[in-house]
Amino acid sequence: MLPPRGTRVLVVEDNEAARQSLVWLLSAQGCEVRAARDGAAGVREALQWRPDAVVSDIDLPGLDGWGLAEQVRSSLGEAVFLVALTAYAQPADRERSRLAGFDAHLAKPADVVLLLGLLAEGVRPLLA
Repeated sequence: MLPPRGTRVLVVEDNEAARQSLVWLLSAQGCEVRAARDGAAGVREALQWRPDAVVSDIDLPGLDGWGLAEQVRSSLGEAVFLVALTAYAQPADRERSRLAGFDAHLAKPADVVLLLGLLAEGVRPLLA
């Protein structure tokens, strides 16, 4: 299952290669994609652009992904689908993601089919 064409996705990732790969992948699936390199820039972009979904790393410079999720969720509420995509994969990390407001938590390296499926399921109700 793929996200609906035109789904607006913000990618927040400090690793250049990982960020560009995700941008390319999502763009190739018909998503409108923007990217940020750190948590603070990700929050600013999310609040200004109001994406349908945010895919964010946790270990970001400055404001981490959990802080980003808390701020974005606080401002945009349920109007945004939040996905953590991180090397932090312990049960405590997943619980912290849930408490911060993430809707899903994926371990790196990402299962692309799973990520696309999550975005499809997560944003469809928001776009309908």
